[in-house]
Amino acid sequence: MTSKSAAPHAPLAERLRPQSLGEVIGQQHLLGEGMPLRIAFESGQPHSCILWGPPGTGKTTIARLMADAFDAQFITISAVLGGVKDIREAVEQAQIAQAHGRRTIVFVDEVHRFNKSQQDAFLPHVESGLFTFIGATTENPSFEVNSALLSRAAVYVLQPLSEDDLKQIVQRAQAIDAVPAIEAAALDRLIGYADGDARRLLNTLETLAVAATKEKRAEITDEWLLKVLGERMRRYDKGGEQFYDTISALHKSVRGSDPDATLYWFVRMIDGGVDPRYVARRMIRMAIEDIGLADPRALRVALDAADVYERLGTPEGELALAEGLVYLAIAPKSNAVYVGYNEARALVRKDGTRPVPLHLRNAPTKLMKDLGYSRDYRYAHDEEGGFAAGESYFPEGLSPQFYRPVERGLEIRIGEKLRELRALNKRSG
Repeated sequence: MTSKSAAPHAPLAERLRPQSLGEVIGQQHLLGEGMPLRIAFESGQPHSCILWGPPGTGKTTIARLMADAFDAQFITISAVLGGVKDIREAVEQAQIAQAHGRRTIVFVDEVHRFNKSQQDAFLPHVESGLFTFIGATTENPSFEVNSALLSRAAVYVLQPLSEDDLKQIVQRAQAIDAVPAIEAAALDRLIGYADGDARRLLNTLETLAVAATKEKRAEITDEWLLKVLGERMRRYDKGGEQFYDTISALHKSVRGSDPDATLYWFVRMIDGGVDPRYVARRMIRMAIEDIGLADPRALRVALDAADVYERLGTPEGELALAEGLVYLAIAPKSNAVYVGYNEARALVRKDGTRPVPLHLRNAPTKLMKDLGYSRDYRYAHDEEGGFAAGESYFPEGLSPQFYRPVERGLEIRIGEKLRELRALNKRSG
């Protein structure tokens, strides 16, 4: 159904924008009968919310429909281009509307791009009821939206559109003669290309329609579609949720010692357009967090792979990253240092600031020596075996064990060495 407000020459996405909830395709888990957003629309009382979902899933459309449903002034702010000035202007417009007895909805697209102070600027006006706040984001709001603002807004999760949803959109475009007939194989390829993103689908349909009109084509065939679109592109949101899901899969494949899955997810990321330097940085993290001292060479391999990529670039340097990832995947695993480090951090955060024992303090001046600094310190190199058995290096009253080597790789030998040293400490005690 064509948007009543859209001009005939408007972009296809605008001409097909739903004018009522009944016209919305997809998101029925939110908009269907008895579902949360439908109930909100029918209540007559707008409320602040965060619409979280991938691109092209209807976030802007839902926000506009909410404004229409409540006869509210609709103000859009782009967090990519806007700033405090735009927020201030929105407040002024809302105050004028309020004086005339009209509600205002302020819609902030890509709200995660606003910093903390910019997000905080909305709080007093949301609390006072001056306007209803709706934020749209492709990022997890738990991490990207201030907790204060998040606590005042309901979060609705939007899903990528299904194949059937996307086919309905194609049918609507054809119903207004915006797109010619499409061969079945071409339609399947087009739906796959859209990858759940209605905006991508509509923009592609518009490109195809223009090209078909120019060539006087009555049907979009699969062969012609490939010619126009070129190699099929895969959606890869380089800063969004899909990005982090994929790097998570790569990291878990390495941790799980599966070189084949590791290569698969690495190629998925490269094929999707990720900067290989990002993968290189994550490899270094994997070597530290998941392999550690079970195979200290892993960190060197990761650093070397990153260095080789910097020297060779794409595509040759990507092979070095692949080689490094396979090494990390098959290396023995240990997170003992990672766990021990986090336990030490947790203890220091909750514990008081204990004084450094006198025997561990440096004594560069006579006064410090007179005060007992460094007195009774045992120089380990002068002790038998280079180990001062029974010596304590913790503040008084502390003797935790943070580092617990695993029985894998080099840490087997490290564990044996630690048990030997701890036994010497016990005998000396």
